[in-house]
Amino acid sequence: MPKSLVYGLTVHGLLILYKRMNSRFSQFSKTAGPGILFACTAIGVSHLVQSTRAGADFGLMILGFVVLVTLLKYPFFEYGSRYANSTQTSIIDGYKQLGRPALWLYFLLTIGSMFFVTGAVGFVTAGFFENLFGLDFLGEWTVIILFAACVGILAIGKYNVLDSLIKIVAIVLLVSTVSAFLLALYNGPISPISGFEPKDLWDVSGIFFLLALMGWMPTAVDLSSWNSLWTLERIKQTNYKPKLKETLFEFRLAYLITGILAVMFVVLGSFIFYGSGEELSNNNSLFAHEIVTLYTDTIGDWSYIIFASSAFTVMFGTIIAVFDGYSRSLQRTIELIFTKKEEKIRTRFRTFYVFFLLLISTGSLLVIFQFGNNLKELVDFATVLSFVIAPIIAIFNFRLVTGKHLDENHHPSLGLKILSVSGIIFLIGFATIFAMLKLNFFLL
Repeated sequence: MPKSLVYGLTVHGLLILYKRMNSRFSQFSKTAGPGILFACTAIGVSHLVQSTRAGADFGLMILGFVVLVTLLKYPFFEYGSRYANSTQTSIIDGYKQLGRPALWLYFLLTIGSMFFVTGAVGFVTAGFFENLFGLDFLGEWTVIILFAACVGILAIGKYNVLDSLIKIVAIVLLVSTVSAFLLALYNGPISPISGFEPKDLWDVSGIFFLLALMGWMPTAVDLSSWNSLWTLERIKQTNYKPKLKETLFEFRLAYLITGILAVMFVVLGSFIFYGSGEELSNNNSLFAHEIVTLYTDTIGDWSYIIFASSAFTVMFGTIIAVFDGYSRSLQRTIELIFTKKEEKIRTRFRTFYVFFLLLISTGSLLVIFQFGNNLKELVDFATVLSFVIAPIIAIFNFRLVTGKHLDENHHPSLGLKILSVSGIIFLIGFATIFAMLKLNFFLL
């Protein structure tokens, strides 16, 4: 075969490959967004706070629980994206298909948890804000300023601003965390101090922390409804309806990254704090300083401002996503409960999104004021609350994607169904353990 012909075929083949790759990237870029939003929502408190605390207090022995709960919760988050792509409606619409009691129960669970969840995330974000700018005199005004900024950004820009901001946040977090993790592995764990005694994971306080850790690992199950809302909003924004496999690929990639980063934060907490005899602070600003120190201890003091900025950016992206997610889900729930015909919804409830932003910010501020400067208590309360209600949402989601409400071609695989049943049993089991421990605690 002449060399010119071989060369021509090679160039032609490369052009075809390039066009295919470019086409796939173009399709992925149109789909990308909801999964990234989910990842940034999850990575906030559950990773920066809870995963780091887990490694610092219990070392690498707790790593198995992080991996296990991340795996067992996976189906219920994926089902939000699966249902939205398959039906072009949110999974909240699906709850109505299960019956109005299911929709009302979801509404009540959301109302009962949203102030504590938003309050916990907002309080942590305020700590990183104060740490970044060296503020120690604003106090509760820090949270008020942050909440006002979030409400203003979302009220003006809504999903478009959120989608653009969160992608920048994701890149910053990914690069900084992977860098710190690799350097921590290179340096190795610290040597335990003389007489160091590790905490007991299996006493009452240890089990309560384990439940709190799993409550938001990688995040609360009831936030799965946000995936479906963001999926629909992304379709509306790009005017591109992805295939089911495209939507699932984007979410699975984001979920995998979320799980890997959780492992990294546990390792960072373990390598730098476990055995040191030091306790992570209960003050949100000091806690933020200690978290940033995780990075600077492995990379160098020169990097402090870089990682302080990165950590705050991550938490700010998280709190904005939380505000948007709760406001969207509440608006859709109210629409479905109080309006029978879809065409009447937009005119009747179009201003409710901003109203819910204001409601959530006000209620969350009251929660923060109630807990005072007790970071760990507020975070643990919010995360345990999320864990207790998780089985209900898990069952709802499983029923929707395995029954008559979804076309059989879009049903999950047998393996995913088995994993779902295992996850439901796991969530119910640990929720029962929590209830028994609490009952025994009150009786004593």
